[in-house]
Amino acid sequence: MSEQPNPTPPAGDEKKDEHINLKVVGNDHNEVFFKIKRTTQLKKLMDAYCERQGKSLNSLRFLYDGERVQSHNTPAELEMEDGDAIDVMVEQIGGQISYM
Repeated sequence: MSEQPNPTPPAGDEKKDEHINLKVVGNDHNEVFFKIKRTTQLKKLMDAYCERQGKSLNSLRFLYDGERVQSHNTPAELEMEDGDAIDVMVEQIGGQISYM
C-alpha cells in the first residue's frame, strides 16, 4: 500500500506557529523582544513596552511597515512574520514652518 499524504500538520507544528516573536525598536535603537500569540491584540504588547520604558501609551506611536498600529490589531491581521520589527516613535504635537 502507498502512504497517503497527511493534510494536517502534526500537533507540535501547530503549537509552534501559534506564537510569533516580535521586536519593538525605539527611537534610541533600543530593542525589546516579545513572544505573543498571533491572535493577541497588540495592545497587550504596547502596554508591556510602555511599562518597561516608563512611558505613557498616549505619548508613543507604534508603526509596522510605516503604517500606524492600532491597539485592536493582531499580528495575524497585519500579516506579521516571526522576527518582524515594530518601530516606536514619540508623538509629535504641533510644528510650525519658520520663515526667515
